[in-house]
Amino acid sequence: MLASFYQKFLEKYLNKAQLITLKMLVWVLQNQKQVKLERLAATLPLPIQQNSRRRHLQRFLTLNALSVVLLWFPIIEEMIGRQIKAGSQVIIALDRTQWKEKNVLMASVIYQKRAWPIYWCLLEKDGSSNLSEQQKVLRPVIRL
Repeated sequence: MLASFYQKFLEKYLNKAQLITLKMLVWVLQNQKQVKLERLAATLPLPIQQNSRRRHLQRFLTLNALSVVLLWFPIIEEMIGRQIKAGSQVIIALDRTQWKEKNVLMASVIYQKRAWPIYWCLLEKDGSSNLSEQQKVLRPVIRL
C-alpha cells in the first residue's frame, strides 16, 4: 500500500473518499501489468458497474488536487528536506526518453546514486528537445 510518510502527507490534500480511491488504485497498479483505464476499472474493487468505475477513475485522475505542482512538489520538498543535509551537493538531471509513442522530458534530483523525478512534460513531437522546452521543465524545478 502507501508508506506512512505518503499516507500522512496525502491526508492533508485529499478527502477520505479520494484517499481510499488512491489506495485502491495503487494496489491495482501494483497487481496489473498494463496501465490502461479499462483494465484498471475492471479490477478496481468497487461494488459498482464497470462503466461507473471507469468514469470514477477518470474523474479521480483529473482532480486538481493531484496536480504535480500542488501535490508532488510538496512531497518532493519534504523528502529533500528530510534526506539531504543543508550544504550538500545536489545534481539536477534533465533527460528525454521515448516511451512508446510518448516523448517525455524529465527533470530529476540525484542524490547518493538515487534519482527522484521532480517535474516532466510530454513533448508534442518526436526527437530531442530544444532550449525553450528544457527551460519550461527546469524553471519549476529551480524554483522548488
